[in-house]
Amino acid sequence: MSQDAIRRYTAACHAMQSGVAMEIEAGKKDTTPKHLRVGVNSALVDSSALAELLITKGLITEDEYHEAIAAGMEREVKTHEQWLSQRLGANVDLA
Repeated sequence: MSQDAIRRYTAACHAMQSGVAMEIEAGKKDTTPKHLRVGVNSALVDSSALAELLITKGLITEDEYHEAIAAGMEREVKTHEQWLSQRLGANVDLA
């Protein structure tokens, strides 16, 4: 994994975590522990199986996968920023 992808993914994960914490505090309904745990487990199994298949078949490289998940996590951060900005009536920047 490239150092840039590691840095981007880690930064986006921290930002997304902050967004989820703020959404829980704001009373968002789909943030119960059971709901979150089922979602996390399902996403982990799905994405790891797909990545393994694509890499094994030679369709993508591990570096391409890491670049893609870094970009995906950054998109997730934007989703949380938009929701929180609308909810709070202020521009929220989690990064």
